[in-house]
Amino acid sequence: MEFYENLNRLRKEKGWSQEELGNRLNVSRQTVSKWELGSTTPELNKLMELSRIFQVSIDELVGNSNAPAEKEVVYVNVNLHYEYKSRLTVFGIPLVHINFGRGMYKAKGIIAIGNFAVGLFSMGLLSAGLISIGTASLGLLAFGGGLALGGLAIGGAALGIFAIGGLAVGVYAAGGCALAARIAVGGYANAHIAIGGAADGAFVFTEKGAAACEEIRQTILREYPRTWKFLIRLFSAAMR
Repeated sequence: MEFYENLNRLRKEKGWSQEELGNRLNVSRQTVSKWELGSTTPELNKLMELSRIFQVSIDELVGNSNAPAEKEVVYVNVNLHYEYKSRLTVFGIPLVHINFGRGMYKAKGIIAIGNFAVGLFSMGLLSAGLISIGTASLGLLAFGGGLALGGLAIGGAALGIFAIGGLAVGVYAAGGCALAARIAVGGYANAHIAIGGAADGAFVFTEKGAAACEEIRQTILREYPRTWKFLIRLFSAAMR
């Protein structure tokens, strides 16, 4: 097969439009169209990029039947990579952008999934967004395997208005070691109202039982009357 036939076949196998292939090569859709019609051929540097993108040798790409057969089968892709970007956009931002592989690939979209992800909903090794999930995450709602920073932060080490983690630091905190401005509960708790096995604060609760739970509830209502009800229930039930 000729080059223009191979290019058309390989592009369609990937499910890409001429415009999508052009974007990957930094050329126009019209340029890709001319290549596929056989009216022009790409320069060597573009052939090398096409070879990498489609994971075929240049000989196979241009239809060189005289090339040794072993060169066509001994091809190893060491740069594993997958990317998908939806055509639908919101204010110019893709609705969905998935971009990950061996290396640092960035995904940016309303829904973003990648090595480094930024979006309203993001998931990745490093992620930032309204709702963020990752090894290290930053968001209004942040869930991190290692580090989480957010309004609600849950992670190995968590920093937020309400933080839950092995080490939790926040206005309200719960964890193995919990440090808070207002209320903390944990193995070690340090806060204005401290609840736990070892606690330090203006009001300290270390004993379990129904009486302790009621006293905690009353203390929270007296010291911080505007505390959300679900937090009052959560903290007052900690010593049940």
